[in-house]
Amino acid sequence: MLSLFICGTAVTSQYLAEQYKVNTPMLQSFTNYCLLLLVYTTMLALRTDNESFLQILKRRWWKYILLGLADVEANYMIVKAYQYTTLTSVQLLDCFGIPVLMALSWFILRARYRLIHFIAVAVCLLGVGTMVGADILAGRQEGEDSRRDVEVTGCSPTCTSCPAKRSDVVIGDVLVLLGASLYAISNVSEEYIVKNLSRVEFLGMVGLFGTIISAVQLTIVEYRDIARIQWNWKIALLFMAFALCMFGLYSFMPVVIKVTSATSVNLGILTADLYSLFFGLFLFCYKFSGLYILSFIVIMVGFVLYCSTSTWTAETVSTSLPQPASTGLDNLGLKLEEDDHELPATSIQVTQEENGMANSS
Repeated sequence: MLSLFICGTAVTSQYLAEQYKVNTPMLQSFTNYCLLLLVYTTMLALRTDNESFLQILKRRWWKYILLGLADVEANYMIVKAYQYTTLTSVQLLDCFGIPVLMALSWFILRARYRLIHFIAVAVCLLGVGTMVGADILAGRQEGEDSRRDVEVTGCSPTCTSCPAKRSDVVIGDVLVLLGASLYAISNVSEEYIVKNLSRVEFLGMVGLFGTIISAVQLTIVEYRDIARIQWNWKIALLFMAFALCMFGLYSFMPVVIKVTSATSVNLGILTADLYSLFFGLFLFCYKFSGLYILSFIVIMVGFVLYCSTSTWTAETVSTSLPQPASTGLDNLGLKLEEDDHELPATSIQVTQEENGMANSS
């Protein structure tokens, strides 16, 4: 379901860009944050149990500002990167977020992985590589790259030595790496909040600060692009479809993360590119390759492998009791004493007959 929501955002964004020449990623994200603000921030403000809305703001406002900034910029950088680099680079470098996510989960969430988890991640990345190879063999990559070169650099499609092209590709690749890293930070924070606080608090705070940050940013960087939009009911419908897909993605992802983990969710949504391809076959006349089916199968095999074995969490060392500095018998005595305190209290009832037998003996 999450992959289908991501597919919806990709298809609507591409349709806006190709059919109506609308490239406003910040405005599109702004509509999603507004929906989160209207629904979840309102629910959080009306909540009477646990902490109130004002208490949450007072205690953790600066943390949610950083989280909102990371989330907004991650969305913006990934979409912006398509204007500079190739689809292949975006698909490959976007996977950089998965090892970053695992590293952050190791240090922040104290998640511990087994060998099968690393094998599963490698299998999923192999599936992504297969999908990129299918793009190249199907000819989809070359056509998109040529259009991008003419639009961005003004060069002819056959030009291969233009310094402007090389610098643009570097900028795009850096944007993808930064965006993937920010996505990892956002996902780890999301996992911590939904498992230790609440889903409504996460979505309400992201909706509040995401709306503010995206509104300021689109006013600065996209006001000219927004002014050039020739609005009609089709463009408005595409914006609405994008916002609803993003809203569904943000609403359901915390539910899945709470029962699994951010890493497994990110592995599962690698299949979103395959769903986008299937829609592209009908909407954008993509060429089909059997490697797409193979890549889907490989990604799903890796995903099932990852979910087949649960991760475990390293326990923090308790500081409530003084820790012994020596080893050997002292530690053994302390352990026995602790075990003795942990034994349940028991009562022994002695009958009158048994008491008499004990006295006579």
